[in-house]
Amino acid sequence: MSPHRLIPALAAAALALGCTAGAMPWSIGTDTALRLVSADLDAYGLGLAAQGPATVRLLPLPRLDLRGVRLSETAGQPLAEGGRLSLVLDPFALLGGRLGIGSLSLDDARLHLPGSADDARWAGPLRRLAERSRGGWGGHPHRIVLHRATLDGRVVLRDLDLDIAWPAWRAAAEAQARFTWKGEAVRLGLTDLHPAALAAGDLSPFSARLVWGTSSPSGTLSADGQARFADGLRLAGEGRLETRALPRLLAAFGHDAALLPLVQNFALEGRFETEGPAVMLPRLRVSLGQNGLDGAGAANFAQARIAVQATLAAESLDLGPLVAPLTAALESDGGAGAAVALAPYTGGDLDLRLSAAAARLGPVALEDVAASVLVRDGAVELALNRAGLQGGTLKGRVALAPTEADPAETELKVQGALDQADLGALLADLGAARWVQGSGQGHLALESRGRDLAALVARLSGRAAVSVDRGTLVGLDLADVIQRNGGVAAGALARRNGRTPFERASLSVRFADGAGEFAEGALQAPSLSASLRGGFSLADRTLRARAELSPRAAVARPGPLFDLAGPWDDVAVRALRGDEPDLPASALAAEPKSTESLRSPALLPARARAYAP
Repeated sequence: MSPHRLIPALAAAALALGCTAGAMPWSIGTDTALRLVSADLDAYGLGLAAQGPATVRLLPLPRLDLRGVRLSETAGQPLAEGGRLSLVLDPFALLGGRLGIGSLSLDDARLHLPGSADDARWAGPLRRLAERSRGGWGGHPHRIVLHRATLDGRVVLRDLDLDIAWPAWRAAAEAQARFTWKGEAVRLGLTDLHPAALAAGDLSPFSARLVWGTSSPSGTLSADGQARFADGLRLAGEGRLETRALPRLLAAFGHDAALLPLVQNFALEGRFETEGPAVMLPRLRVSLGQNGLDGAGAANFAQARIAVQATLAAESLDLGPLVAPLTAALESDGGAGAAVALAPYTGGDLDLRLSAAAARLGPVALEDVAASVLVRDGAVELALNRAGLQGGTLKGRVALAPTEADPAETELKVQGALDQADLGALLADLGAARWVQGSGQGHLALESRGRDLAALVARLSGRAAVSVDRGTLVGLDLADVIQRNGGVAAGALARRNGRTPFERASLSVRFADGAGEFAEGALQAPSLSASLRGGFSLADRTLRARAELSPRAAVARPGPLFDLAGPWDDVAVRALRGDEPDLPASALAAEPKSTESLRSPALLPARARAYAP
């Protein structure tokens, strides 16, 4: 081989041999390795010990590997133990004649986080890191990597993979992490953060995204804005939170909130500002199921009980899905044994002002709704300040509070008022026959207490009243019934062509111990009057009453009497003979009629019970 070819070949072989030798690990003494990096680690307030062997690689970048490491802070409290530590030395620092850590990687280690509020083991190293980060591109590690790490302390993480990159040529840092927290797989991404600006107390942009869920994402959190360290970390920007299991999410953080069992699918987005544990939301949009509401609010996470204040408005609101969990609980065991303890619903404080142009609760449509919800000191108050209902106005208030003697027992107070509502249209909304037409008004005031729904019903007391002016009974002509001495013309009910216009109809009920007594029941028509006496049982769902029709002629004669008795969904109406004894007003129990009496010719047809006065 000629010399001019041999020399390049030898040079290439030497270079290859040098690269191979430089890339091979070289064993060095553990104590020697520790002395090489101790000065640079000491600048961060860190002490390093190792039990395993140490190796050095020179290519592609100088790297020192140690096994069985233990990182501690100045006072000797452990920060990380076990695993393998790889330190990549900063080549620019080597050119300057000193050793500097460019990046570090820690595998299979256990990191010890603070276990209590007064545990400040990480305070010194983090403060030193913040100070060095203000010194320029060479004053901090450019990359920190954790593989299969475990974090113990007030926060426990498993299978943590973390990669923090802050290249020397960029002011922004970014981080990616995967870990398991309380059985949930979590992914975190953070970009556009300027650590040097944060360390100097200046504003830094940031963009963060958090996704959690074992098989499919059960929640996401994203935020873009600015961060600053000033008496703690403060954030401001735009964000979005979405979760399919809000109660489980808050429980994982050790928090509880008001009315939490009623909320599952939840989304919140808008402008936010944080100050310590307080979060201000000057502009937000809340999604609960298919409902979307806009407004403003604030939340405070200082205690386990979250305190929330909000003012929200919606174009349309469907209240059915929101009360579905409560309805399901009441329907268990037929509803009677459903517990009514407030503790599951009063885990936080809530002051909510709510308005909607239109709202629907099952089949009932409301307009121009203004309501409020107040949860405080274990009590719940629901106020319907105003709502349009079929041309009228509906108002109401429900107050629920635990009794002093038994927190599992709930005290109930209900007040409500209805004014100038179209009763025929309301009955149609409820799926019932429009057997009455006219503008109605009424009010009620009830109270009770109990541990379950059955006890609440059994102890119900109060009053309720309803009246209708210038209305019409549809489907039944009471004047014709009087003329026929309590009978109905054949086919009249099927044709529904009967009408009984009236000047006024009123009904008032007194409740005591779960039973209702008709204190007043009257109907005034141009040619007749009617009265109703008796009562009903809420617990047994039975009715026992007597109705009387009287003609308003110049020479009045006694009108027919009707006995109304039976369960609510199958009330039997029977015309009485003149020699039958009158019914005491206090008689509530009804003996079931035999099949023979139900077939009596004197009995009104079964469909007439819907039109009985």
